[in-house]
Amino acid sequence: MAESPTLNATARAGTGKGAARSARREGLVPGVVYGGGSDPIAINVKFNELLKMLKAGKFLSTLLNLKIDGKDNRVICRGVQRDVVKDLPTHVDFLRLSAKSRINLFIPVEFINEDKCEPLKRGGSLSVLRPEVELKVTAADIPDHITVDLEGLEMGDTITISAVDLPKGTRPMITDRDFVIASITAPKTIGADDDDEDAGEDDADTEGEEAAAEETAE
Repeated sequence: MAESPTLNATARAGTGKGAARSARREGLVPGVVYGGGSDPIAINVKFNELLKMLKAGKFLSTLLNLKIDGKDNRVICRGVQRDVVKDLPTHVDFLRLSAKSRINLFIPVEFINEDKCEPLKRGGSLSVLRPEVELKVTAADIPDHITVDLEGLEMGDTITISAVDLPKGTRPMITDRDFVIASITAPKTIGADDDDEDAGEDDADTEGEEAAAEETAE
């Protein structure tokens, strides 16, 4: 299972606008954790730590280990409120997950057997369109990655999601089409460019010869 990033938090005794404003003055972002068959918990998280994770991207689809006063909680963010002027986080909501919870996550794609792919050995390139794929997974069985085997592929082949063996209990979030993950592209040929350059040089030489002939005739 993939290792989840950790976000530290502390339980917040007070609730309401007054307690939230007090937390923000101390460089904290108030929030709440709910779900998972337990009572909601009011929390504070460090502003800088939360902002760093937000800037990293895909925060709403990243499984997190929310450590509340040292106790681990498996959560996923379900909402971030922001200041309308500064666009900075002012409140955050987390959903507590059970082992059977189904969630959407971006899972990295790993390519194997590049050394056994004949087109790549002949100078072709692996063009990756999706280094990550959004999947619906079970919280207790989240894969580290999905694997694409490049052995046996031919020049010009495309690799779609249907060609990938997905882990048990997972499915792609895009279901209306067989989307492309990567393709094998042919090496860029230099001969065509050289021919164009040679043709240009020949045209220039011909124009020069014609101009000289016209001057002699005059």
